[in-house]
Parts: sequence; structure tokens; C-alpha cells
Amino acid sequence: MVNTEPPPHDRTFVLYHYCRMQLPALQLSMDQCTYHLQRTLQLYLAKNPHEVVTWPTYFDSLYVLDWYICNGCIENNNRAWEILFATRTGRSDTLLVDALRARAIRLYPRDEERQEGVIQEFWTHLLVANNPNSLPIMARYDGQRPLAPWLIRVFQNWHVSQMRSHHPTAALPDDDLALPIPQTQDDRWHDAFCSAARDWLNSLSDAEILLLGLRWRYRFSQRQIAQQLKVHEGTISRHTDALRDRCYQVIGQRLTSQGWTGDELETFILTEMQSLLMDEPRLAADQLTLLLAKKGIELPGEA
Repeated sequence: MVNTEPPPHDRTFVLYHYCRMQLPALQLSMDQCTYHLQRTLQLYLAKNPHEVVTWPTYFDSLYVLDWYICNGCIENNNRAWEILFATRTGRSDTLLVDALRARAIRLYPRDEERQEGVIQEFWTHLLVANNPNSLPIMARYDGQRPLAPWLIRVFQNWHVSQMRSHHPTAALPDDDLALPIPQTQDDRWHDAFCSAARDWLNSLSDAEILLLGLRWRYRFSQRQIAQQLKVHEGTISRHTDALRDRCYQVIGQRLTSQGWTGDELETFILTEMQSLLMDEPRLAADQLTLLLAKKGIELPGEA
């Protein structure tokens, strides 16, 4: 669906002066705001082609100041960049760059040079696309979710994809428990998923956590896991299938009992799982190392 109507002048006028009042040091013009409103609405419509979105509904769900800051960055306004770098994130109230560094540590444990490098690489692609057929990262933001958490998710998904492409022999199959996070989801169902998934993770034994960690954290194939644990590959396959089936059953039943009526529930579970696994303490590299040590196993590079 394409909406070619210009944004209503009265709402645009109010939005513009609200942003100027809240962020007086960040100065964009009315024409720039009008242009970016039309641009970000088209972004949203392209991601949700089956939704009927009017200007009033778009305005009502717009994260106005985040949207304004992002547009300032796109216009290469220095003050906008200063505000973005000073943004606080999450319950821990950490700076955005520190939140990204925490993600980098989880993605590349024990590789400090790589951790710092991926953060710098990410900054360079905020305004410059990494290939001619894609948009720069900031130009993909549609204003319909908080900016800082969205950037953290993009950072995480981007590097998970890179890790898969650089290590094809160890990449997870498409039906595993770690697919990229979708850019749009109803907050209610995201929160409901997180609650159900954490309960499911808390119910797992150490052996199941180790299997999940080797598949996800270390991206081992079933054959590699079987070799490390000195068991038959078929055993790993059966345990993996059972783990995945129980994941679907436990989380799916919880969401269904809370009113889920949408299609592709399993796809939703898979796509949401990546973020939660990234933050699960029992799947941290040091915890997996301890579980392996109990079995007398030391992975290459862990010494």
C-alpha cells in the first residue's frame, strides 16, 4: 500500500514545534520534517503492506522525539548525533554505546579487538549503506518503536548474520532456535513471549542448556556436538528435536491461552527467541565453559 497524500499541515505543525520545544538545540526545518514524515510513512507501509494506515494512526503511534533525533542524524546534524550518543537504554540506564558493547561481548566472547571493531563498523554504516542495494541503517527507522532498542536489535541481527555467512559450516539451519528478530511486533505479544520463554528456559536441565548453547552460542553442527560429547549423532538429533518441540508446546500453549489468534505461531516463537537467548545468563560463554569442564571437555580456543 502506498500513501501519496502529504501529511496534514496542522498535525505536522504541532509535531514540529513540539520537537523544537523539547529539543531546542536540534534545529530542523518544517520542510525537512514534512519530507521525513512522508519518507518514514512509506517505510512503514512497505514493511506492513496488508495494513491500512492513515495519517492519524501513524501520528498516534509515532515515537516523536526518537523520530526527530533520527532525522537529525540523517541530515548530519551534529547536535542530533550528540543526543543519540548520550541516549540511555533499558532498565540499567546505560549509554547506547555501552549497551552495544555488552552485545558485542556476548557475540564475540574473549575477542576484545573484534568487540571494539564491530561497534566502530556499526557506526560507519548508520549513514552509509553496506551495499548499493540497501538503505543506510538510520534511513530504515520508521519511528514506530523506540530508537535506541531498535538500534541494538539491528546491531545484534546484523552481526549474527555476518557470523553465519563467515562460518557456513557451523551455521544454524533455518528451523533452529535462532533466527533474526522481526522489526515489528505487537509489544503485548513480545512481553508475553519473554515471560513464557524465560519460564521454559528455567525448566531446562544443564544437559539441555549445554545442547542449546553448543548449537546457538558456538554454532556447532549436530555432528560436531556428537563428536565433542562422544555420543551418536542420532542421539543429538533426537534431543534437539525434543527440545524444539517442547519449546513450541510450552510457549505456544501460554500464548494461545492469552488470546493469540494469529497465524504462524511457531515462526513468531523462533524469530523472537534470538534476543532472549542473547541475554540468558545460563547461555553465557563462561557458564557453558563450566558445564563442559564438568564433562572434561575443553573447546578449541578456550584454554
